[in-house]
Amino acid sequence: MAIKSFQGARKQQNANEPTPLKVKDYMSTKLITFRPEQTVQEVVEALIRNKISGGPVVNDKQELIGIISEGDCLKQLSESRYYNMPLQHDNVELRMVKDVETIDGNMDVFDAANKFLQSKRRRFPIVENGKLIGQISQKDILIAALELKGENWNSTTKRGS
Repeated sequence: MAIKSFQGARKQQNANEPTPLKVKDYMSTKLITFRPEQTVQEVVEALIRNKISGGPVVNDKQELIGIISEGDCLKQLSESRYYNMPLQHDNVELRMVKDVETIDGNMDVFDAANKFLQSKRRRFPIVENGKLIGQISQKDILIAALELKGENWNSTTKRGS
């Protein structure tokens, strides 16, 4: 009598393997940006009007030169009251953070989540060929995580192991 295999049907190895979730697939591309010559008052008005907590500062060539946030504006507001200086006399270039950390658009969203946790930042700009092309926020990472809906987190990040 011949021996029968009890393994049953075999799945193809790479047929249904999930693809890694990339930052560029979840980043925002329609950004509210600021210019270095704008007043802090204009920034505060834009932050309130658009319900955002900050944004990238770009030059005329769309190159990222800084980030301005609610905290930067609050600092200016506090100092202006202390020194009795009107808010409209200060510009973005004087208040923005110039040493900006960016994220690669091809980075896995789970690596980006770790970067958010380590840096305590709310957003990271994405630059390609010297130009600002988008921004990823903590909320964007949460949206990516929700889209997995119970899939194994490790299966999206470990390919071929």
